Amino acid sequence: MTLDPTQAGTAGTQENQRSLLRSGILPAIDYWISAVETIYRASQTRKNIDMEAASKAQDELERIEKQIEQLESAAGDNQEARRKLHELHTRVDALRRQMAGQLTPWERTELARHPMRPYPLDYIERIFSDFSEIHGDRGFGDDAAMVCGMAKFHGRQVLVLGTQKGRDTKQRIYRNFGQPNPEGYRKALRAMRFAEKWQHPVIALIDIVGAYPGLGAEERGQAEAIAHNLREMARLKVPFIAAITGEGGSGGALAIAVADRVLMLENSIYSVISPEGCASIMWRDSNKKDIAAQALRITAKDNLEMGFCDEVIPEPAGGAHHDYDSAAKLLADALEKNLSELEKMTIPALLDARYKKFRNMAQFFKVEDAQA
Repeated sequence: MTLDPTQAGTAGTQENQRSLLRSGILPAIDYWISAVETIYRASQTRKNIDMEAASKAQDELERIEKQIEQLESAAGDNQEARRKLHELHTRVDALRRQMAGQLTPWERTELARHPMRPYPLDYIERIFSDFSEIHGDRGFGDDAAMVCGMAKFHGRQVLVLGTQKGRDTKQRIYRNFGQPNPEGYRKALRAMRFAEKWQHPVIALIDIVGAYPGLGAEERGQAEAIAHNLREMARLKVPFIAAITGEGGSGGALAIAVADRVLMLENSIYSVISPEGCASIMWRDSNKKDIAAQALRITAKDNLEMGFCDEVIPEPAGGAHHDYDSAAKLLADALEKNLSELEKMTIPALLDARYKKFRNMAQFFKVEDAQA
């Protein structure tokens, strides 16, 4: 009697599904998650949080999640196996949320720099439609580190611009590791003036270590290009939103962030200097970067408290790199809410509010009116 190949395949699939339960793989993963929970809680209950143990717990959690994803494809229609895998997923997500709520500033810095974190082009692909890129500054050349273009956002034409780092070595070299030269900032300003001419809002997505510090960049006027952008953005007669999606490094980030609303993703950072650079200057030891990160107050929560950003956008459990689509949806919702509010304002009111926003930053002394 010949066995039907289709039946054979079905029988093999059913056997694989049953073996998930019989083999003890799911109980082993359950035990694995329990071990990670124990390691993480132990790292948090010590007088000084054990950074190495907490980091190890996060690494193990990523391995578990990959294992669960592989098993889900093998589970097929086995409802018992799927139910167990769903429970394990729920425990992993809960532990991720717990870890995210207790991250130190340096751990958030590492998340902001995660190599798989979504970059501006990833958000542009998911949030905007009909993106048409603008090239060149009409003075020196194009800069691939700065991406600018017109696009549609929820039915309206907008200018979207951002800094792009690149994924692999070839892309990183092409994008100059996401560090713009003067021509990049001048291209961004040219695009912003174009948007202003046609009364289109501007949206900047920022993930940048800093402006490129090379000899050629300085010879072509890096400082002047940044200063020029700062002045012109303060005068821009259209709604302007800047969103820090990863790193917001120094003047390189500020050069495209003098906006009506500055938003920050939950695990992004915004600072005048990197923690390593600060530690090298202050203590002549870059290994004290975690102390510097704490002192600099670079996290989204810190920037919100100090008035440097207007809203913190939550991220998917574990960080934006775990779910690009959900991260893009959260960012798009925040952009829509803020843009709708800004569009209701008159241009004079918009410019006045923007001026007051930046004029009132970094005030550490309260000035009271003198009594007559």
